[in-house]
Amino acid sequence: MNFVETQIKWIMLTAGALTCTMIYAAIAPTAALMSTFGETMDGALAALIVRNWGVLITLVGGMLIYGAFTPAVRPLVLIVAGVSKLAFAILVLEQGGRFLGHQAGIAVILDLVFVVLFALHLLTLRRVAA
Repeated sequence: MNFVETQIKWIMLTAGALTCTMIYAAIAPTAALMSTFGETMDGALAALIVRNWGVLITLVGGMLIYGAFTPAVRPLVLIVAGVSKLAFAILVLEQGGRFLGHQAGIAVILDLVFVVLFALHLLTLRRVAA
């Protein structure tokens, strides 16, 4: 057994707890945008979209926490969370260094680490099933 396989529950709990901190965007969208990206958007539509974004990210965090305790759903949860985190990282990196000096830079690094860990676990499951 490798490290990722033996520690996947704690990896998922950590990733889930950190991901759930984005509930902040649902509660204080302007402040969340400023701390994450160093910029804000104004208007009712911007607040609605950012709040919805915060809720969706928090749901992914909740899925990771649930999956940590429910091995049967782990593959699906890890795929959904991994794709979500990879998409965010790619979108931020496409902007060059514009957002990397803010919390988005830290989020990109952590998300990419978690994507690698999730992929390693999924590959281990695939090898065991084969």
